Amino acid sequence: MRIGIDARLAYYSRAGIGQYILGLVKGLSECDEDSEFVLLQSRKDETVLANGPNFFRKSLWTPSHHRLEQLALPFEISPLRLDILHSPDFIPPFRRDYKSVITIHDLAFILYPHFLTEESARYYGQIDRAVRHADHIAADSLSTKRDIINFLGVPEAKITVIYAAANSRFRPINDEHPLKGVRRKYGLDRPYALFVSTIEPRKNLPTLLRAFRRLLDDYKLEVELAVVGQRGWFCGEVFAVAETLNLGDDVAFLGHVPIEDLVMLYNAAQVLVHPSFYEGFGLPPLEAMSCGTPTIVANVSSLPEVVGDASLLVAPDDIEGWTVAMWRVLTDGSLHAQLSEKGLKRAQVFSWKKAARETLDLYKRLQA
Repeated sequence: MRIGIDARLAYYSRAGIGQYILGLVKGLSECDEDSEFVLLQSRKDETVLANGPNFFRKSLWTPSHHRLEQLALPFEISPLRLDILHSPDFIPPFRRDYKSVITIHDLAFILYPHFLTEESARYYGQIDRAVRHADHIAADSLSTKRDIINFLGVPEAKITVIYAAANSRFRPINDEHPLKGVRRKYGLDRPYALFVSTIEPRKNLPTLLRAFRRLLDDYKLEVELAVVGQRGWFCGEVFAVAETLNLGDDVAFLGHVPIEDLVMLYNAAQVLVHPSFYEGFGLPPLEAMSCGTPTIVANVSSLPEVVGDASLLVAPDDIEGWTVAMWRVLTDGSLHAQLSEKGLKRAQVFSWKKAARETLDLYKRLQA
């Protein structure tokens, strides 16, 4: 088979779908497979995504999410003579002479349309046509599969659940020296709770900030909150709430951090908190568990499915619940150790090599 993988978005974003692309390509490169893979990358992207005699790069001029994408992208892909094109960013080229696989990570744009920019609404508004057009759909979780069936009317047989995974670099670090170094680098001089994700409304940071204010006021803990993630759309409310709650000295907005620092930040954290309203998979909790860091996650969508029994679960809008959950993990050493141990065990369920092998099986079924 000659399989194309649309990897353009990995140039524009190394979060979310970008991480999915990088992980899948790495997993495919580790499989003993004689199919040819054509990695479709932005012409601006100089990254080598995979080495190997069966991996080839094709630089494309068409940017991700461009308003003329459906005209330009098929024109660039047509000479490649692909058997299958895998589109990990939901929307495939609609004009094609090859089989089409798309990955749907979540349906947040349908469930929470008020959280979208006009540009995002235009791009993801093509989803109905995309699911009809694709030969098969990969979903990140059973939760997302159910949403695809219920909201888009896709037959169950057309969807395969293939779990994503954490980068293998996320692992326990037992050496205190680099952990102290990363805390010093980012000015974290107290025990801290950690939030990791793009700052946007769906991630529900205002609720977390209000819960953290209560933690400081009612429980008198000497802790801080570290927020890792670049600013996304409609993020202004988060900073307004932080200012209103007078959290300037207690919340550190670190922005995007390199992966080597993120590994250390997970390891040095007392707990990861992930209060998102909705996730198709939820990578930060899995990254945290892979590092042995206890987690508290929202009890909605795919998050309970990913963490299993290795996390505390709280309703997204339960401010007091988030306060109490953080207090418990921060003060109960036995609970902290139990969640750490369970998280490490749970994280072993997921790997990119396993995801890649299941994705290859999907390609082969399409060609059978």
